[in-house]
Amino acid sequence: MPASPRLAPHGVSHQEVLDQMRELRADDARWKEGKTWSLVYHAGDDIRRLLADAYTEFMSENGLSPLAFPSLARFESEVMATGAELFHGDTAAGTLTSGGTESILMAVKTARDFAREERGIMAPEMVLPASVHPAFQKAAHYFGVKPVNVPLGPDFRADVAATRAALTANTVLVVGSAPAYPHGLVDPIVELAALAREHGVLFHVDACLGGFLLPFARKLGHDVPEFDFAVPGVTSLSADLHKYGYAAKGASLVLYRTPELRRYQFFTYADWCGGIYASPSMAGTRPGGAIAAAWAVLKYLGEEGYLRLAGTVLDTARALREGVTAIPGLKLVGEPRLSVFAFASDTLDVYAMEARGWKLDRQMGPPALHLMVTPAHEKVVEPFLADLRECSASLERGEPAPEGSAAMYGMLGAIPDRREAADFIRQFMDSIYG
Repeated sequence: MPASPRLAPHGVSHQEVLDQMRELRADDARWKEGKTWSLVYHAGDDIRRLLADAYTEFMSENGLSPLAFPSLARFESEVMATGAELFHGDTAAGTLTSGGTESILMAVKTARDFAREERGIMAPEMVLPASVHPAFQKAAHYFGVKPVNVPLGPDFRADVAATRAALTANTVLVVGSAPAYPHGLVDPIVELAALAREHGVLFHVDACLGGFLLPFARKLGHDVPEFDFAVPGVTSLSADLHKYGYAAKGASLVLYRTPELRRYQFFTYADWCGGIYASPSMAGTRPGGAIAAAWAVLKYLGEEGYLRLAGTVLDTARALREGVTAIPGLKLVGEPRLSVFAFASDTLDVYAMEARGWKLDRQMGPPALHLMVTPAHEKVVEPFLADLRECSASLERGEPAPEGSAAMYGMLGAIPDRREAADFIRQFMDSIYG
């Protein structure tokens, strides 16, 4: 039965509440079955149970006050130390955040404030490859930093020459991804960081997606380019624990090369009648459950567990890439070698490829479908490829495609005025949240 849209005069039983919630999720994405290729990083029911227990144990605590909850301060400190070690940050310091977007917001805010105080820059700009996460555009909007967007190279990675040409006296930050979400490719971090260093500009590595996968992929013998604080010129890095760290949402970290740089992230206010106010990141209240669960999963898995899961993910992704490229008419975008990739077609309408309940994300420029691979997908490689082959053959025969969001993506891609496209998306959001 549908839930009431208003507060009822009387409550219902514990069991009835849960029954209603379970009924309402009937149409949700089926991530436990491996049907969803984004949003959820499922690594097994044992990890999920641990996360639920750890989160529940600390769900009432508030990480805003480490003095009140020294356990949370200890958890966060140890998680950050683990991240600093993984990313070769001998002097690195940072904080946990609610997710990759908040980590990115903090890195941009820090770069803006550092440049304002140290370099006197009052009209800040940052140079962004076209594939960089939209959270950087959000940060630009929120913090008054001009985004200078540069095209990708022919290999779909950040173009170093275009980045150099985009630098000005007002540049406060250059960004590279490891990897970028759309195509699963690691930008030329060494060259970009050297360019930023040459111009005295901060350089951020967005490893929100790959941060807790790349170090273990390298240990398994995969060819992983340098991307972290081992690279001179890298001044900050973000990595999501709730992606390939397999923590509960939301948990991410942002690290800076030095504690001195991290201070520009903090907000403090000493003139409030309610007392001293100090906040390390965007959020005031910081859910203790997310902090505790991030610590718990690192302890539970250890290096062996992360190596095992990384091996599963990378082997599964390779099998999927090989299967996709074996289907006539389909091709990969770029040369991805990690856990995410996109595929396109010169002859088929990939937006119309709705294959039997699989949830694939659609992308633009070029039109493509996107897969984010997790351990949950190991068991569905052959069923997925079989459905994809059948769907591709159906389109080749000219049969009508099933209804879905293909028409909307096709329309958005065809609108020449991108402001008009953005306004359409806002109207669409109104309809969802209304």
